[in-house]
Amino acid sequence: MKKPPDPHYRHRFPAELMRHAVWLYHVFSLSFRDVELLLAERGIFVSYESIRRWCLKFGASFANNLRRRRPAR
Repeated sequence: MKKPPDPHYRHRFPAELMRHAVWLYHVFSLSFRDVELLLAERGIFVSYESIRRWCLKFGASFANNLRRRRPAR
């Protein structure tokens, strides 16, 4: 059986960095430029447009993972 393709394949930045940027954007309700500034303070220079693309591409799967982790009511 074939493995599903890796969604992070052929990206310039590591998957952990992209996950962290998407996490910052969604959890703290920051703007893309705010996330860009936070990463720049850590020495990671990424454009806000890249962060926007990552949020569009990986945001749905990130939100689904958060919903799965919530305890049942």
